[in-house]
Amino acid sequence: MAAAAETRVFLEVRRRLQSALLILGEPKEGSMPMDISITPSSLQMKTAEGCTEICLPAEVRLVPSSSRGLQYVAGDGLHLRLQARADFSTKLTSMFNQSSQAQDCCTFYCQSCGEVLIRDRKLLRVLPLPAENWGALVGEWCCHPDPFANKPLHPRENDCFIGDSFFLVNLRSDMWQPGPRVAPVETHCLSSENHFKLKPKANTNVICKRCKVMLGETVSSETIKFYITEMIIQPSERKFPIIPRSQFVQSIIAQCLVELSSARSTFRFSIQGHDGKAYILLWLLNSDSLVIESLGSSRSVKKFPLLEDISKADSSSAGNAVKVLYQPCIKSRNEK
Repeated sequence: MAAAAETRVFLEVRRRLQSALLILGEPKEGSMPMDISITPSSLQMKTAEGCTEICLPAEVRLVPSSSRGLQYVAGDGLHLRLQARADFSTKLTSMFNQSSQAQDCCTFYCQSCGEVLIRDRKLLRVLPLPAENWGALVGEWCCHPDPFANKPLHPRENDCFIGDSFFLVNLRSDMWQPGPRVAPVETHCLSSENHFKLKPKANTNVICKRCKVMLGETVSSETIKFYITEMIIQPSERKFPIIPRSQFVQSIIAQCLVELSSARSTFRFSIQGHDGKAYILLWLLNSDSLVIESLGSSRSVKKFPLLEDISKADSSSAGNAVKVLYQPCIKSRNEK
């Protein structure tokens, strides 16, 4: 029997609610009517052209008897709600370990091209930075003058400070070693007596020499701020992990939204450019979703890519996801 026409399958499982939304994309003309069978571990779709069965990951189980609210949405397909169980940790974790552990030797990579930026750096202290507006809080709560006024928090040798969207790294130890460890990075600064000295009004952007991507900026003569969306920090014994750019950025942004929402009890965010201009507003709706998406291009589908094409997927597990509502703050270039 010929395989059924390609049907897009989208399944969102909510951990806290123990519920699921199943969407079957609009089938091709001539493939209706469609007979849908749901078991705890699989979905089966039968049409006049054939039968397609989709096996769910072992961590996800559906409750077929709870199916309700079947409706057809024009341009989208069939929508069906039902109960589900997902044996996943409720903690959203990044696809790669972005937080380094003290005492480990780490290597800093450019995420876009894999170029080594800092090799075998032993981090003795890995510390989180306070919130961005911590100085204002000190002024409001302290009755004495601010003891931290005009004293920026800069890392010492073998330190790594972690902010909401960046890493602060001290480069002095690298400059004292034979051969610069940060050779692939152009800092647009002058070097004199083993120290960086900024030119007056100089461009302080840190650029990858191989792919020319902006990795961060120089903060002081010995400190560089690396953006977390441009860097991967791995233990030196591990190899550079290859991941599509769009998937990496979305994973990092999702992790930041969840952590900031939990730490600051807010669900409203804005994404700003280097000039401080807001480009998009975000409202975090939920962070407990598992997303399974597949194109039914074969009779039996066992791969469930998240944010990428099915031909590139190499895992049958579901992926963590956050749901956001967004509002652009600037007009598209194509809009008049």
